[in-house]
Amino acid sequence: MNNLLVLPVLLPMAIAVLLMFFRTKTQLQRVIGLLGGIANVGIASIIVLRVREHGIQTLQLGGWAPPYGIVFVADMFAALLVLAASITGLAVLIYSFSTIGQKREEHYYYTFFHFLLVGVYGSFLTGDIFNLFVFFEVMLISSYALITLGGSKKQMREAPKYLLINILSSTLFVAAVAYLYAAVGTLNMAHLSQRIAEAGQGGVLNVIAVLFLIVFSLKAGLFLFFWLPGSYAAPPFAVRALFGALLTKVGLYAIVRTFTLIFPYDSSLTHTWIAGMAAATMILGGIGAAAYRDIPRILNYNVLIGVGFVAFGLSTGTRDGMEGVVFYMLHDILSKGLMFVLGGMLIAAAGTDRLDGMGGLIRRRPGLGWMFFILALALTGIPPLSGFAGKVLIVRGGLEDGMLTLSLVALASSLLTLYSIIKIFREAFWGVEPQTEPEAEMSKARPGLANVSAVVLLLFVIGLGVGANGVYGPVSQAGETLADPSLYIEAVLKE
Repeated sequence: MNNLLVLPVLLPMAIAVLLMFFRTKTQLQRVIGLLGGIANVGIASIIVLRVREHGIQTLQLGGWAPPYGIVFVADMFAALLVLAASITGLAVLIYSFSTIGQKREEHYYYTFFHFLLVGVYGSFLTGDIFNLFVFFEVMLISSYALITLGGSKKQMREAPKYLLINILSSTLFVAAVAYLYAAVGTLNMAHLSQRIAEAGQGGVLNVIAVLFLIVFSLKAGLFLFFWLPGSYAAPPFAVRALFGALLTKVGLYAIVRTFTLIFPYDSSLTHTWIAGMAAATMILGGIGAAAYRDIPRILNYNVLIGVGFVAFGLSTGTRDGMEGVVFYMLHDILSKGLMFVLGGMLIAAAGTDRLDGMGGLIRRRPGLGWMFFILALALTGIPPLSGFAGKVLIVRGGLEDGMLTLSLVALASSLLTLYSIIKIFREAFWGVEPQTEPEAEMSKARPGLANVSAVVLLLFVIGLGVGANGVYGPVSQAGETLADPSLYIEAVLKE
């Protein structure tokens, strides 16, 4: 029993409720949110240390022993993701202070922000697949509010598509959970793994597995991403940073957890599907990032490339692939948060989101320019930055499994990532400065604390790469649990 596991959920929930009573006191909201964010980073760090020293931690809520009660589980994979999400959430919160605007702040922006974090942390820590659905819905309902808050034309145009897709996927999620319970009679993830192993994964269980894959792929943007580039371009950049860094990772986490723990017994079917979807996502995401000339879509398609890379690592089924998935997801949470923060700062400085209207920014904002350059190298996987270790492990896992074609696709997508971000760096910072006046809505934005947010995330992106040897121990521990689900099952179902 470890009561610490519930704190990453309870703390932002309490803060979200508390902030409702201070709607017009924006400075007080910022202080409370900032203190809560710092506390959550501390709690997540303690959980990681405890898992590192004592193994997988569990908490049976209400004293009901699994598989009958609700259980929170922190293996190293979940603990590391909670820590990375806490750091990124804090940085995006700081970025929000100077960019989101007082009107949104006075209409419960910070309340919805923290409720979204409740859903993210709960999804990572729950050991019950129905409660995974519950935390998904907490996260999604908050995202519905955030994507519409402000009521711009673009938001009102994209929000219905975003809502309809997620409502559809949530309906399929409930149906999949119901079918699964009817088939095996339990919803505890560890117990599900045992029951499916005993029954043999085939027939109706494979149909249910594919249904779960469709549901989580819709939420993660894995192949079924037609909704994402437009929807993620609608809200302010602080919200885009939150969505791009965290929401797709929750969907990816669900895929990884489901197909390494619950449905790992017929990989010739499920992992083949995942491999094909990963390849298509990397190819289409890379083409989209290279083809567009407006910054929001370039950044959104780069999110998809990362999603495809993680799915490729999962499809290998190797120990190296699993370790690569863990390392790359940590990198992706931090680097995608940084990508959207820098993208927002760039558009604010240029006064337009079109590359055709930018140029000469290196003279006015050299720090921003060089941070963008370092980000390009990190996203590509250039050593010693954070993307290198995860990509090497994933590609090595693919080669071990004989997936040469998919490994080459992954490497090609990295080159397209480099091309798309360097295109922004070259044209926005080194191009000829335009003589046009910046758009009023964009020109009024101020860097403010955005610089602090960007520097914090950049330091973590660099540190994760430079300190890869030190991080590899926890990553290897997480990869071991993913590769050997019996470790998770024994920790949860122990007497």
